Amino acid sequence: MLILTVAALSSICGLLLLFGLFNWFTSSLGALISLGTALGLIRVPMLNVSSAKVSAIFTAVMAIALLCLGPGAYSLDARRHGHREIVIPARPRTSDDSPL
Repeated sequence: MLILTVAALSSICGLLLLFGLFNWFTSSLGALISLGTALGLIRVPMLNVSSAKVSAIFTAVMAIALLCLGPGAYSLDARRHGHREIVIPARPRTSDDSPL
């Protein structure tokens, strides 16, 4: 029963990330599921244990990267919350800033 729950949650997280909806929540949940699988906290049937752990760690790293990057420009979250743009103001130039 736990395996089906983990599989369903992973599939739902993947679909929500594909559509760009609830990025913060789904990438956090995906990272927790992947780390739990890699550390052996969540038992899943696997043929090759070492390659399954490597792929689970890789998936967790990608989910954490998505968590840090945030929603993309064309995601549904960006459309819901508005596009954000970082504007770095120009530094006023002085006579000491001459190149050479």
